[in-house]
Amino acid sequence: MLFWHSQPEHYWPGPGEMYPCSGGNLLRESLALPFLKQEEQNISTSAELQCPAFQYVLCAPTSPAVKQHEETLTYLNQGQSYEIRMLCNPKLGDFSECRKLLKSVARVVFHDRRLQYMEHQQLEGWRWNRPGDRILDIDVPLSVGVLEPHIHPTLLNTVEFLWDPTKRTSVFMQVHCISTEFTLRKNGGEKGVPFRIQLDTYKANEKGEHADHLHSASCLVKVFKPKGADRKQKTDREKIEKQSPQEREKYQPSYESTVLAECTPWPEASSSPPATPGLPSPHAFKLLTPERGCSSPSCPSDSPAESTAEALSPCASILETQQWLHKNRFAAYCRMLANFTGADLLKLSRSDLIQICGAADGIRLSHALKARCVRPRLTLYMSREPQAHGRDTPEDSHPATYQEVYLEELTATELTNKLAELLSLPANQIQQVSKQGPTGIHILISDLMVRNLPDEACFVAAVTKVQAPEGYHLILR
Repeated sequence: MLFWHSQPEHYWPGPGEMYPCSGGNLLRESLALPFLKQEEQNISTSAELQCPAFQYVLCAPTSPAVKQHEETLTYLNQGQSYEIRMLCNPKLGDFSECRKLLKSVARVVFHDRRLQYMEHQQLEGWRWNRPGDRILDIDVPLSVGVLEPHIHPTLLNTVEFLWDPTKRTSVFMQVHCISTEFTLRKNGGEKGVPFRIQLDTYKANEKGEHADHLHSASCLVKVFKPKGADRKQKTDREKIEKQSPQEREKYQPSYESTVLAECTPWPEASSSPPATPGLPSPHAFKLLTPERGCSSPSCPSDSPAESTAEALSPCASILETQQWLHKNRFAAYCRMLANFTGADLLKLSRSDLIQICGAADGIRLSHALKARCVRPRLTLYMSREPQAHGRDTPEDSHPATYQEVYLEELTATELTNKLAELLSLPANQIQQVSKQGPTGIHILISDLMVRNLPDEACFVAAVTKVQAPEGYHLILR
């Protein structure tokens, strides 16, 4: 059952009470009454300075099974309308004077790093299994103060609306996907993946476009089938009550409402609201979108020239480090690593990079920083047979010098081109490449033979010039 919580025109804590600026719960602490009028003014000023300009409150209880110093977790029922109060401190900012409408964009995104990397496939799979359904919806009849609600037809997890910060505003939202729909195994009893509800607020610029970012906040949620959230909340409460008082002190108390904690904005939120859906990282809430070009299936494959990209210098400046990240397709992390020089980036361990960028991109960045080259599929050592100029003397004889030949495609054409380059011969004039076999027979080189050559084998290449037609025959001994 939904309840409307009566509140004054500006539902904001006064001098004697305030919301905490950080954390994931709704808690108001009463301050000691002042004895002097001057002390009351000091308390009022201090409370106003500590209160944020914006605060979003989700009217759903937090789980009691969350340990201290961890982010709160809130359980939601699938399809149920939940109120989110849009609070704006009228004593901070100029909204009471200009009375301009603000635009907020709400999203439901993944918290799990594995699902972030597979975001496009996961959303497409959900769309295929649930045709016509949406992940996030606005319950317009229950909402108060919400103007021009807009639902993106293609972005199933995104909604947006306008609201007046000087008036009471509450938006009711429904989440239609459940956490277990994105688990690897569907045998029953598996743990559901957590989601994140994030709101980004923008103000209008001189052109009247809501493109200037003001505030962002999010909270961690899990979505259950109808009435499943109530059962899970009850189970967690009974589990904590059975523990000893010492163990119960390790867990946070359950609060009736959830305050969305401030977070970094949606990518490119400082310039304009994003146009594509994405997924947040666990800490910085940076989203992996197809625009990144490093984890999207649509990004082009690496060319051979890119496989030998230059290494990052320890002396690289911040600007040079940013350019290196862009060049090596790590543009999505440029904002997160905005203050890193080359030396700072090279000091990060492999585990640090995985924690920042996720497993896939973290490993790739670690290899790129170490300038680790891809091992060729086949390595051969070649030496050119010396040409006879009369009788060799012991003074003229020298040990043969070999050069390496690296093969990736493992074809006869690739081997021919590499030999032509090594022997300084025109590739189009090499008519035949053969290998000397048992009893001195010559075996024509084919793709199958190249694939079966032993790695790091040594050969001496004998060049024979033929007249009709003019060209060369190569014999590998």
